[in-house]
Amino acid sequence: MEPVLLLKAVVLGIVEGLTEFLPISSTGHLIIASQLLDFHDEKGKVFEIAIQTGAMLAVVWEYRARFAQALTGLTNDRAAQRFVLNLVIAFMPAAVLGLAVGGLVKEHLFHAVAVAIAFIVGAFIILWVERRPRRPRIESVDEMTWQDALKVGFAQSVALIPGTSRSGATIIGGMLFGLSRRAATEFSFFLAVPTLVAAGAYDLYKHRDLLSAADAPVFGVGLIVSFISAFACIRWLIRYVANHDFTIFAWYRIVFGVLVLLTAYLGLVEWAAA
Repeated sequence: MEPVLLLKAVVLGIVEGLTEFLPISSTGHLIIASQLLDFHDEKGKVFEIAIQTGAMLAVVWEYRARFAQALTGLTNDRAAQRFVLNLVIAFMPAAVLGLAVGGLVKEHLFHAVAVAIAFIVGAFIILWVERRPRRPRIESVDEMTWQDALKVGFAQSVALIPGTSRSGATIIGGMLFGLSRRAATEFSFFLAVPTLVAAGAYDLYKHRDLLSAADAPVFGVGLIVSFISAFACIRWLIRYVANHDFTIFAWYRIVFGVLVLLTAYLGLVEWAAA
């Protein structure tokens, strides 16, 4: 295993794990980080499936009791049935729109400059939502109806635009639709599982010809690093939202987006299409 390639796997695994569940766009960070590391060829895109899988497994492990309860109660537990149904309903809008326009989005918007613009626009949306007077009507994921899940699902579909942030769209969208900050954050974690599984399976099928046993060590390192960093991030975020809002992430997005735009405008970095 080449040391340089191993280092790239570690860095990208950390980037994915730390950004997947924060409202700062893991896709946007990976587009930019992979270009800076010169790891954005077709094989690099397959590698992203591995590190996204690692992040998804971190959610499954952290909430393993909740998922096990949902699966074992599917036949006789109304709460478990409602939980699973809500996840399916929330997953559908992004799945349908992704199949319909995903190719066009990747062709035209998977570029650092477009990502930077989405970063900044998303930041102002976060600031707007956080400054609105709110009185949450849903304090727990278990209180959500299928209508609430559908609204959050449509919010998630906005994240097809790279730089928007899947977690940001679901969390901020959930808050806008009446969920408490904690309920919106936890539902975003849960919704990540079917979303990342489906996206990973689809991309894996499309790029199956690029798979090679020789890449297994690099992919394995990336997956493990992503799992560890995502697990730490999930634990931290749950504690954070108990007493803080998401304003700090909005300002981070603005600074990050402006820096990318400046590097492009000044010619300091020649950003290529991802």
